[in-house]
Amino acid sequence: GGAAVTGPPVPAAVDIQPACLGLYCGRTVLAVNGSLETYGDCGVCPRGQRTDDNKICRECVGSPDRYDWLYLGFMAMLPLVLHWFFIEWYSGKKSSSALFQHISALLECSVAAFVTLLVSDPVGSLHIRSCKVKKLSDWYTMLYNPSPDYITTVHCTHEAVYPLYTIVFIYYAFCLVLMMLLRPFLVKKIACGLGKSDRFKSIYAALYFFPVLTVLQAVGGGLLYYAFPYIILVLSLVTLAVYMSASEVESFKDLLVRKKRLVVLFSHWLLHAYGIISISKLDKLEQNLPLLALVPIPTLFYLLTAKYTEPSRILAESGNGH
Repeated sequence: GGAAVTGPPVPAAVDIQPACLGLYCGRTVLAVNGSLETYGDCGVCPRGQRTDDNKICRECVGSPDRYDWLYLGFMAMLPLVLHWFFIEWYSGKKSSSALFQHISALLECSVAAFVTLLVSDPVGSLHIRSCKVKKLSDWYTMLYNPSPDYITTVHCTHEAVYPLYTIVFIYYAFCLVLMMLLRPFLVKKIACGLGKSDRFKSIYAALYFFPVLTVLQAVGGGLLYYAFPYIILVLSLVTLAVYMSASEVESFKDLLVRKKRLVVLFSHWLLHAYGIISISKLDKLEQNLPLLALVPIPTLFYLLTAKYTEPSRILAESGNGH
């Protein structure tokens, strides 16, 4: 008979695994033997890992880029700005006690941010180990759990944007604890001008806005990540216009009369600059830095046009016209 035709050698055991379904399901690496890796079942990745293109869970070894840091800075500023707003709101004309409360709020948020970075992985350093944000759905992995047979759901919810989502909650928790430890004693000592019930109102306000901020981050974290530069720009413009009209600022002289007005103005300018930097990401410095010259323009525009938009003047002119 003829010679038997032999094909290529057949490997003894081929590890054929079913496809890993779902956008964020992956296989964990159980063991590494030289260049060979052994994988577990398809499922959720452990904390601090996310799936690569081959649906294998890989450790997050990158560090946040500039935009990520700007986002974290924005989330860190939110409670501080709200603290300052409510301290001003409730201290009224007695601003001596307000100054100490402002400093206390700044101290609380700064220490909270510092401690949050220290407890984040790697523990004890100010560096953060993180995964890259690729798209909006990375923030909402719980919406992408697959149902292969339309009955059972494979739960693959994990933090694909590690640690940008959870680090904000940790920071808010530290802010709240530090406020409860420091502020009541400080207020009791210095807020002698205020009535008993008014003293702690800025603290009560914080007990309301921290849960709101937490829900905002839980639900809108991903949306805020992409929209925060524009939110900063719009809010800083609107609040500056409202403040200047409420304080009846109509000329440069009105601004210079009180130091507090200048402080408010400069803090709005800083926010505005932060928004512009966040949008441009400072990728090309020679193109982006001149944009910061736009920061004072809304204020100048307001001061130049304020006298023409005075309500009493408009009413008087319309009265003369009839």
